[in-house]
Amino acid sequence: VEVTLQCASERPKKLLELLDETTVLCFVMQTIANENPTEEGGSVFRFFKRKTHSDDLLKGTKFAVLGLGDSNLLLDRQTTGAKDCNQVAQQLDARLEALGGTRVCDLGLADERTGLTEVEPWIQDTFWKSLA
Repeated sequence: VEVTLQCASERPKKLLELLDETTVLCFVMQTIANENPTEEGGSVFRFFKRKTHSDDLLKGTKFAVLGLGDSNLLLDRQTTGAKDCNQVAQQLDARLEALGGTRVCDLGLADERTGLTEVEPWIQDTFWKSLA
């Protein structure tokens, strides 16, 4: 498997120009305060959230999304977890599918409060295995 890393925040539209049938886009999206993306992730998030895109923009495109959040930023820290602090990843995952993309594996959600212990298992046991 050949892996190429690219920061999508520089030119999200360029991602679409590089797609072929062997490409799998893997987005790592962090949610910060007030359910917002980071500055770097904001451009790719806003690009795919545009309502002007056709419903088949990502037809034939495979994707995966890993969310990084921090439930320490939430008011109710006792009953919240990774699913409660990863709104950006959840929204992007749903939007990529709505644009015709095909999810290769389940959405990954990690919580900084737990030391992001969910990241490594998602990469090894979910993402990589979905490509095999």
